[in-house]
Amino acid sequence: MIAYILVIDCVLMKNIESKIRAFGKELGFNQVRITSAKPFLRDEAAAISRVKNGLMDGLSWYTEERVHRSTHPELLLPEAKSIISLGISYFKDSKKQTNNVPRGKIARYAWGDDYHKVIKRKLKEFSYGLEKTIAKPIRTRIFVDDGPMNDRAAAARSGLGWFGKNTNILTQEYGSWVFLSQVITDLELRSDAPLKKNCGDCVICIDDCPTGAIVAPYVIDNRRCISFLTIELRGSIPRELRPLIGDWVFGCDICQEVCPVNRKISSSKEPLFEQKHDFEAPSLIPLLALDDISFQKRFHNSPIKRTKRIGLQRNVCVALGNIGDKMALPALEKTLLSPDKIVREHAAWAIGKIGGPKSISILNNALKHEHEPQVTKEILLSLTDKRS
Repeated sequence: MIAYILVIDCVLMKNIESKIRAFGKELGFNQVRITSAKPFLRDEAAAISRVKNGLMDGLSWYTEERVHRSTHPELLLPEAKSIISLGISYFKDSKKQTNNVPRGKIARYAWGDDYHKVIKRKLKEFSYGLEKTIAKPIRTRIFVDDGPMNDRAAAARSGLGWFGKNTNILTQEYGSWVFLSQVITDLELRSDAPLKKNCGDCVICIDDCPTGAIVAPYVIDNRRCISFLTIELRGSIPRELRPLIGDWVFGCDICQEVCPVNRKISSSKEPLFEQKHDFEAPSLIPLLALDDISFQKRFHNSPIKRTKRIGLQRNVCVALGNIGDKMALPALEKTLLSPDKIVREHAAWAIGKIGGPKSISILNNALKHEHEPQVTKEILLSLTDKRS
């Protein structure tokens, strides 16, 4: 009799897991996998090592205490038993603008609506419907890259994907162009098996990172990553790194674009991830004229708001300097009057990088009126740069 009951329970549990997967896909998730809520001890040790080695400097919130919480699901939801790991593709085909003006690049994940809001709505609906789907009360807690939850560790252990050497999760059908989210629950479910896949001998992402941020397989120096420099960093971008950023103004996709796993993948069917405005390759010069109100309006419901107007205009200056088009000089000259010293500093750098007699004239004139030591220093360095 006991054996018979165990068999029945096993069959019911399989049915529950099938229903969970079906329900998740019905809501638009491309992948739904399950793992246990046991601690992620290996990932905890690796993350703490990065913190101690200074590789996470610049992210004040990324502490050892946070790492510990993020790798111990039982601290996030008491009596946690399982984690439902979900992935949704955000890959959309290119619709790049071609008219002859200086344009920058924005990471693909930020082309559409803010993924936090899009996915959180889906997860709330998923959690609400989960009780109806399995016909019993349960407790859940959801995460969308916005709380102390190691989503990549959960995705890897559940078999949703595997760790690439650029630290992204790689999936078989959608490559690394996926948003990850997790539902921790007190419901005990059968775990899926991790994938038996890895990157083999491939090191393309490491070789092609322009700033050398991938310092070893599976290890990133946050301080050199273009995504950190253009989004999270508040203040000046280190002068020696500015030329290496190229024309990226928000995030970076280089290590994903060169990854062989991403060559033939399925596109996202989520309409809210469609490109807004010219976000793939924005015209840069108009962005220098944005005030706070126009910035909020243009980037309404966009992840790009995270860098704030000052950060975006700082990045635009760097991109214009690297592009080197003299068309940008009048706008950069006006930007030297910005009330923000960070923007003025990077505008001076860009003018010096573009070079030529006009640039020298603009910088010399600015030097007469500039009283901020940080900006004055940048103007002098730009004037002595041999490219001027």
